[in-house]
Amino acid sequence: MSINKPMTQSFLTLKDKKKLSCFVCHFFSPVYTLICVFRVELAKVMRTRAKEIEVKLLLFAIQRTTNFEGLLSKRFTGCTLTDIPGKKRPESPLDPTNPFLDESGEDVGAEKDEEFAKPRKPKAPDNPFHGIISKCFEPHLYVYIESQDRNLGELIDRFVADFRAQGPPKAGTEEGGAVLPSCADLFVYYKKCMVQCSQLSTGEPMIALTTIFQKFLREYAWKILSGNLPKSNSNSGGLTITSLLKEKEVCEAAKFTVDELCLICSILSTAEYCLATTQQLEEKLKEKVDKVLVERINLTGEMDTFSTVISNSIQLLVQDLDAACDPALNAMSKMPWQNVEHVGDQSPYVTSIIMHIKQNVPIIRDNLASTRKYFTQFCIKFTNSFVPKFINHLFRCKPISMVGAEQLLLDTHSLKTVLLDLPSIGSQVLRKAPASYTKIVVKGMTRAEMILKVVMAPHEPPVVFVDNYIKLLADGNPETFQKVLDMKGLKRSEQSSMLELFRQRLPTPPSGADGGTSLSFSAPTPEQESSRIRKLEKLIKKRL
Repeated sequence: MSINKPMTQSFLTLKDKKKLSCFVCHFFSPVYTLICVFRVELAKVMRTRAKEIEVKLLLFAIQRTTNFEGLLSKRFTGCTLTDIPGKKRPESPLDPTNPFLDESGEDVGAEKDEEFAKPRKPKAPDNPFHGIISKCFEPHLYVYIESQDRNLGELIDRFVADFRAQGPPKAGTEEGGAVLPSCADLFVYYKKCMVQCSQLSTGEPMIALTTIFQKFLREYAWKILSGNLPKSNSNSGGLTITSLLKEKEVCEAAKFTVDELCLICSILSTAEYCLATTQQLEEKLKEKVDKVLVERINLTGEMDTFSTVISNSIQLLVQDLDAACDPALNAMSKMPWQNVEHVGDQSPYVTSIIMHIKQNVPIIRDNLASTRKYFTQFCIKFTNSFVPKFINHLFRCKPISMVGAEQLLLDTHSLKTVLLDLPSIGSQVLRKAPASYTKIVVKGMTRAEMILKVVMAPHEPPVVFVDNYIKLLADGNPETFQKVLDMKGLKRSEQSSMLELFRQRLPTPPSGADGGTSLSFSAPTPEQESSRIRKLEKLIKKRL
């Protein structure tokens, strides 16, 4: 026995074991030859009768073929497969823990006890026969792609019909402002197609399917989202100038109804969902497709399309509220500010603007609760649109008396306060406005206040007036300076000398040699001016 033991060990060396394994595999090589013949003949039949192939038959044949390939993997090891189309032999050596590679007899496993102690996820065994026959179906997968093209076209048409039949989401319900259910159905179908196609092929058919996905993402954005946005009405609705001048309480709604505002918010939320999901779809497609084709997967254009829908939706909301405020601003510019005799409460046009803000903003905020960042964008865009428009209408208020300027300053402060509270107006939950938004409001409305303070200042002496204008407004545009002079009601002859002085004083810093003579609005030289400013400050503090 001691003599036979070494012979047994030499017979069971790794080299001999490999030879024995290959001998068994080569014994079944005629099976592989038959498989290759079958694949070639099947490909010939499909080329000859390509026009007769329809998608159900194709998928049925592929399913049966892949099942047969799975059966082969259970019967044979596949160690002699060297020329399978699309197959690559592993370049890296086998796992070093494989005992067949350990000829030294050392216990290599002892060095990796910690690694073995960790739980490992079981790995499904690879099928060496996968694709050995079914690869011949790939040139005919265009039948499957064309079928998905038709199916998705019908799906989009059904979405359009359902939207027309069921109508937009209703305001005041759980559906209000919610994501449209059709977009979830679309992406569920996309996922099903992607998984199915990746099981058939990860090559060019996946690229073709991606093109189909892109086509119907754009169609969904156009037909379901952009196509259902309410149309902006050019007619100026809302308040009339006469009603505002008579200081009547007006409660007319803005151009868009509550249901239309709800629909816009719902489309915006749906576009955001589509944007995020399209990005995830692109990542999944890149995971499924062959590595050499990854660069051809690009859904940036479709994501840009959904971003455009979001921007258009926000712009519609801004335009609606902006247009609702236009009649009030027009009324402000038409009022006889030179005849105002006393400073009272806020003017009717301010009440009208605040009313429209309180009507629209809570509806928009509630319907965009799931997309807070876009509600913030709405607030920023509205402020960026409203404040310059308010200043332009302010320049049209001419001439303005001292008392009229005080009233306008009080109105400006009221609007500034409302704009600062815009993100949380009408909400029981007080939330601090974003710093970026607050900065825009403060910068814009402070400029309006400075314009009015310059108008309130006496224009004598001219040098002091010009220097304080430059200091407060920091605006070197002569046209803006002339607008301020028009608001003060100065004659053309006086304006000419003022403009000439303004051009001369521009290079001089406000804190230069003449800085000591600059006008201080908190303590003006004329006593009458001082009393009026103090009265205005008391009114503002009283309102706060």
